[in-house]
Amino acid sequence: MTTQTWIITGASRGFGRALADSALAAGDNVVAAVRRPESVADLEAKYPDNCLIATFDARDVAAATDLVRATLDRFGQLDVLVNNAGRAVVGAVEEVGDAQLRELMELHLFGPAALVRAALPAMRERGSGTIVQMSSQGGRMAFPGVSAYCASKFALEGWSEALAGEVAPFGIRVMLVEPSRFRTGFNRGDVLEFAEPSATYRDLLADVRADMAGTDGRQEGDPVRAAEIIVSLAHGDEVPLRLPLGREAVERISRAYRRGLDEVERWAETARGADFDDVPPSVRPV
Repeated sequence: MTTQTWIITGASRGFGRALADSALAAGDNVVAAVRRPESVADLEAKYPDNCLIATFDARDVAAATDLVRATLDRFGQLDVLVNNAGRAVVGAVEEVGDAQLRELMELHLFGPAALVRAALPAMRERGSGTIVQMSSQGGRMAFPGVSAYCASKFALEGWSEALAGEVAPFGIRVMLVEPSRFRTGFNRGDVLEFAEPSATYRDLLADVRADMAGTDGRQEGDPVRAAEIIVSLAHGDEVPLRLPLGREAVERISRAYRRGLDEVERWAETARGADFDDVPPSVRPV
């Protein structure tokens, strides 16, 4: 198996840590991009020749170029970029403020976008590369109480789908990973943020808040198994544009697609009535 070089953001825990462990165990090189270098010091100690720790805040778009440069200086190539860092804010639309919404967009869209832009020249030059965007089942359907999180993941998915079409001619692949619930620490009390509940939505979203707060350590998904799947795909000949991970994600996303298609078909004739009668369908490049 050809040795690959990875950049993994948010590598201190959860999916990021599992991916770093799996890639290093496979003999790959890993740049663990984290806010707290001490959180992955054991990785560098275990794999001194293959692991580079980089202090990095995924929201800092200006730091993306330096991270890619450090990777190329150390390992000479960049094969896989994983935009993994993320978190959620729980609250109704009227409870989550602009600052919280913008912070999630910076973390889940603007930061990853800057890092992808920084990585693409090196990947284009080699004629290969894989960009792994850690999305969520919440990137394909939205749930009451997590509108801000879902909005940021929807944005990442749309941006990445367009990206995939742009970079495919250069041999670069894009894979959106859409997990259900995994034991990653995502639901830990010091990670998950709750907006101040209002009288209007306190009772309506009480079950959602309790579910999000009470599921840590009980999720059905195994991040180690997930990481092994992603590393295997990155080394393979083909990756899907979208990869639901976990039974729940497969079932929920499948139902969402069916509901969407049913709704399109139900309103199709009404929708077609918006066109001019005497204008033929246009021929589009995509």
